[in-house]
Amino acid sequence: MSTSNERFYIKDASKFDGQTVTAKGWVYNSRSSGKIKFLVLRDGSGLMQCVLFKGDCGDETFATFDQLTQEASVEVTGVLRKEPRSPGGYEMGVRSLKIVSVAQSYPISPKEHGVEFLMENRHLWIRSQRQWAALRVRSEIIRAIEEFFYQRDFIRFDAPILTPSSCEGTSTLFETPYFEEKAYLSQSGQLYGETGAMAFGKVFVFGPTFRAEKSKTRKHLTEFWMVEPEVAFADLNDNMTLGEQFVEHVVQTVLDRRSAELKILERDFSKLESIRGPFPRISYDEAIKILQKRGVEIPWGEDFGAPHETALGEEFGKPVFVHHMPAQIKAFYFKQSDSVGGPGVTGTGKYALGCDLIAPDGYGEVIGGGQREESVEVLQRRIAEHGLSEEDYKWYLDLRRFGSVPHSGFGLGVERTVAWITGVEHVRETIPYPRMLNTLRP
Repeated sequence: MSTSNERFYIKDASKFDGQTVTAKGWVYNSRSSGKIKFLVLRDGSGLMQCVLFKGDCGDETFATFDQLTQEASVEVTGVLRKEPRSPGGYEMGVRSLKIVSVAQSYPISPKEHGVEFLMENRHLWIRSQRQWAALRVRSEIIRAIEEFFYQRDFIRFDAPILTPSSCEGTSTLFETPYFEEKAYLSQSGQLYGETGAMAFGKVFVFGPTFRAEKSKTRKHLTEFWMVEPEVAFADLNDNMTLGEQFVEHVVQTVLDRRSAELKILERDFSKLESIRGPFPRISYDEAIKILQKRGVEIPWGEDFGAPHETALGEEFGKPVFVHHMPAQIKAFYFKQSDSVGGPGVTGTGKYALGCDLIAPDGYGEVIGGGQREESVEVLQRRIAEHGLSEEDYKWYLDLRRFGSVPHSGFGLGVERTVAWITGVEHVRETIPYPRMLNTLRP
């Protein structure tokens, strides 16, 4: 019998081969065949088959088995042994079985359920194997994100959720009363991240963001998590290099640490193994030519939609940076250029020094960012052109008044990245409780 006082978890079964342990968890499923009964136990860390032989565990334990219901909570004690056919490679020869709580008739059965029903029961759906696996990958992605930046001496810099003004445009703001005035749920922590970069040199903002977009696509949520690094004395190329290193680190870390979960999700490992820098870098103009060659037309100056992003992903088979985007489709704070070759003399031009990283397999943009405008005069003009209140951005303009420097950054949406790495079809499966146009509960 194991003498360790440490709680036993299924994921650690290999450390207890041949020992007697007690596993605590829930009944994933069960079946009976005469004098032998099978219980698949889940404990949050994994699944394990538990086998009951009548001669080994006695009549009382055998009778207890017959009271089990799906998702009943139990404590099972027995001897661990290697068994390649069992989930996780180990099974338990049961000696005793205790029911902690019998579950009522469980609404999610092995049969097919509609998405609406599953979303209404999201609090239970997350127990299912594929949802469990996707959310464990999400957790690993978040861990890898923080590791990447801390290893490079970035400071985590938390931005407020309630803000007095917009970052990405006023049409997608969630408005809320704030005592005697109005406030808005944050669309992005970027503007605040820029203040952090001027104080610490390099920072990352990490938290929830909100967009009031009436979108029903498989790529959009109204509430999602975003990580946003911001670096002083960094230009557009520096920004793309950082993004490239960042994405490679996240993908390869997940592939190394969460292969079991990716197998459950039936992800093609070869597609992830190839996600290594350098990533191709093409201008928006070059992208337009590639799309024309592939028969996917788009007028110059329009932002890419799903067909365009999918075609570019197919062209390269790996993430591709598209830079020097049309200034007319980018936010007021982007530095602009008269040509793809460099910034304009006046600070106003045809192109924004922005970059989008487009993931392959139709998952679209996972990074959006670029170089910020460092001139206070140019920013004042842009704020007016976008119909924004300069008073709301006085603090932001101060960054250009007191020691302005070239700087850049980007944002990566966690949920879309989880969808891409796991291969799941819809972002609703990449966050515990998705918020969408018609989804506010549970």
